[in-house]
Amino acid sequence: MGMDGSFEGLRYPWPEPPARGETTEIAPGVLWIRLPLPMRLDHVNVYALDDGDGWTLVDTGFASRLGRDIWTALLSGPLAGKPLRRVVVTHHHPDHIGLAGWFQTVHGAELITTRTAWLMGRMLMLDRHPATAPETLEFYRSAGMEPALLEKRAREKPFNFSDVVAPLPQGYMRIRQGDRLRMGGRDWQVHIGNGHAPEHATFWSCDDNLVLAGDQILSSISPNIGVYPTEPMADPVAEWLEACERLLALALPGHLVLGGHKLPFTGLPLRMRQLIENHHGALNRLLGALDTPHTAADCFGHLFKRRIGEAEYGLALAESVAHVSHLYQSGQVDRWRGETGAWLYQRRN
Repeated sequence: MGMDGSFEGLRYPWPEPPARGETTEIAPGVLWIRLPLPMRLDHVNVYALDDGDGWTLVDTGFASRLGRDIWTALLSGPLAGKPLRRVVVTHHHPDHIGLAGWFQTVHGAELITTRTAWLMGRMLMLDRHPATAPETLEFYRSAGMEPALLEKRAREKPFNFSDVVAPLPQGYMRIRQGDRLRMGGRDWQVHIGNGHAPEHATFWSCDDNLVLAGDQILSSISPNIGVYPTEPMADPVAEWLEACERLLALALPGHLVLGGHKLPFTGLPLRMRQLIENHHGALNRLLGALDTPHTAADCFGHLFKRRIGEAEYGLALAESVAHVSHLYQSGQVDRWRGETGAWLYQRRN
């Protein structure tokens, strides 16, 4: 129990998600919708908010025939009778921004997001590579990817952002830290997160206990904190920890957090502390291991508490690079090029 008598543990008021094509009312005027994803994390949560004369949608799912079919059925079924007027995108990842351009062009919706999310989405639409780009292969090599897997990646058609994201037309409405947005009969204050994605928007209701968190705050998994070839010297771990500490100061046990994956939950102060402590713990384990030189790919066993299969390898490598690079950029380890061209990291004496 908290000092105010409130229960601080994590609780899940809705143990089951809505079925495909259906909605669950989380609060008056707030509908939870779940869309499928063709990957290990097999779903994304999105939310429809009733504005009286229309709907505001928070995040969209992938751009795919299946995704468009599900939305067409939702708009003629549970959401029938009101137009979809606005799409709010929390961050630029494909499962969140994928159909935003389709809603703009086909349904006439207005796009609302942060400047960085919009610019990243527009920029990544340039990803139309028939083969893995040389700079991506060099990034993998420098991270210590196994030669056989590196050779396989060089032969395969890569994942292209544009494969699952509809083209984004020019024009959007920018939101930033401290802004207020009216959705679903409530005023929401914008608080910006970082680490999982740059300038990630979260929305905190000024009228009740709801928090629309995107992927910045998830209940039972930690968001991926990764470094990618687009910005190989980024330090998302530092940005993540700063954002978590800042958002922790806003958190109350009674907040009902509506995240981009898994289940809605209460117990936000505890969850924020867990997310912070998980990364400090990972960094401490990693620093201990780096008494001997390691590549980023050598660090999986120290960072993750499960076996990493090929399906998760790319995300795991990105996260491993993020953590060793954070230790390097904060002056706790040195690095140098090994014989294979991979960076080797070792704790400073």
